[in-house]
Amino acid sequence: MLEPPDVAPATLLVVSRSSSPVPFKLSSKPMCLPDPATLERAARFLKTSQDYRILRKLRPVAGFHEPKPGMQSAVGVAIDVETTGLDCASDKIIELAVQRFRYDPEGRIVQVGQPRVWREDPERALDPLITRLTGLTDDVLKGQVIEDETALEILSSADLIVAHNAAFDRPFVDKRLPAIAGKAWACSMAEPNWLELGFDGRAVAHLVSQCGWFYEGHRAEADILALIYLLAHDVPDGRTVMSHLMAASSRPSFRVNAVDAPFDSKERLKARGYRWDPVLRFWSKEIPESERDAEEAWLKSGVYTGYGEPAFHAVSACDRYRGA
Repeated sequence: MLEPPDVAPATLLVVSRSSSPVPFKLSSKPMCLPDPATLERAARFLKTSQDYRILRKLRPVAGFHEPKPGMQSAVGVAIDVETTGLDCASDKIIELAVQRFRYDPEGRIVQVGQPRVWREDPERALDPLITRLTGLTDDVLKGQVIEDETALEILSSADLIVAHNAAFDRPFVDKRLPAIAGKAWACSMAEPNWLELGFDGRAVAHLVSQCGWFYEGHRAEADILALIYLLAHDVPDGRTVMSHLMAASSRPSFRVNAVDAPFDSKERLKARGYRWDPVLRFWSKEIPESERDAEEAWLKSGVYTGYGEPAFHAVSACDRYRGA
């Protein structure tokens, strides 16, 4: 498990095997919290028991590993957006957060830059649900604007842009900052096999808690810090999450478009994982390169039956998650 770069006070989640009440006496004296070193010793002691689980609060960090001499590094950018809604065609970004980091060929994060966060006025009233979710209000956003030049400089420097739901974030970012529309993206939610890596669930806060960390609030800046910690985490096979993400992102795949598929094949396509595109009006899904021949054979025999054929388009990290 990834240990904290610096000693930080721990927050304890206590799970007791005994339901018996434990007597205690209230004191009239003011309560004083122990110093950080004492808290750290307590956390390490409790960690040795199966009855306690320790969660540490995420703190800003400059890096997780020392660079290995002579080993080159690449630039990653963690990104998160808050928006007025779910439809990139009609909704707008209201908060954009980016944080640059450097990683080596082994997926070890050796340097973490400073986060940059911008808000932008959508020039329309926010849905109250968005305000409850993000904490952003019309007054907070009024007159705010994303600094295009700085945002583009950071994103353009990336060898890989990482989001924890790239299928949502990328279409919004490509629309707002079209100059970086051809960059390579990876999705930390969809691409790693989290179950195989020893996790359950895919939500970033849940994954981070399973690594032994927590953070507060649903805000873009907190989310990208949590994402970088998650990428730096060591999994049981000795590799980092970033290493697994790099491998998944670079793996070639195909977008299969079941163009003009017969209407009565709808349920078969849906059961096989195809999704309906209401704009382009066909069923499609992405498959690994190794499954191309088998998928084509299934479509021809089970869907088209001699009338028409599917379209296969090679997909790279530069194309993935671009949306329609």
